[in-house]
Amino acid sequence: MSTTDLPEGLRFEIAEGVATLTLDRPERGNALTPAMHTAVASCWARVRDDRGIRVALVAASGERHFCTGFDVGEAEADDAGEVFDDRPLAEAVRWSPRQNQVWKPVIACVNGLCVGGGLHFVVDADIVIASQNAAFMDAHVNVGMVGAVENVGLARRLPIGTALRMTLLGRDYRLPAARAHQLGLVDELVATPADLRPCALEMAASIKKSSPQALANSQQAVWGALEHGYTEAMERGWDLLRAHWRHPDFREGPRAFSEGRAPRWNPDPEARLDDDPGEEDA
Repeated sequence: MSTTDLPEGLRFEIAEGVATLTLDRPERGNALTPAMHTAVASCWARVRDDRGIRVALVAASGERHFCTGFDVGEAEADDAGEVFDDRPLAEAVRWSPRQNQVWKPVIACVNGLCVGGGLHFVVDADIVIASQNAAFMDAHVNVGMVGAVENVGLARRLPIGTALRMTLLGRDYRLPAARAHQLGLVDELVATPADLRPCALEMAASIKKSSPQALANSQQAVWGALEHGYTEAMERGWDLLRAHWRHPDFREGPRAFSEGRAPRWNPDPEARLDDDPGEEDA
């Protein structure tokens, strides 16, 4: 599915190197539908593969809800198999940037209530900004479903007791934005939903100043620390660091600094120093 042919309830826009994926079903709590699954994966593929996109934002329309999870009213729809299909994880779940192998900075802008499947966008974001009216809840068990994929993400970003409290108490427990900020699920707390986008764009502008490949490798090193033991994570981080020594940006950064100018980053992750014409003058 093309990002220009998205289903109702989903918007995707690109401006000045920043892609914004917006859940746009405020009348239905910005709930997810089967048709949106392939479309969201298509948007993430565009973010991943388009070198002009430097940062991505995930946002939602309205102020009451960020995302109320999967729309259970769609569970019997003809295309429900797109979501409820007995396939390996890598094929069956494609909502979040990590699930689509996106290694560009992603900022989640959370307003209102975030429930169940909406947590995909939070636990796999690099930075989470929330307004004071935000709250987080998991209701899988209340509708006879297993809290697993999103909940594993919660257990990485929250104390285990809080992750289990959300998982086991379901609708009877909402984690308020202020408490989520204290515990680390939220990285930046803003006063109102209207403050989310300016805060995210300010962060995006800062991120865009840096080398795309250095950012990607740094992301992989840090996320890898959550997936591997300390020694293995350090080895993988060292491999990523050494690999970047062969990229033109490794030379361009110090050169630009010494010349007192803005760096001219190479967006090609496959570029190598031997291919850099500037090396002849070095």
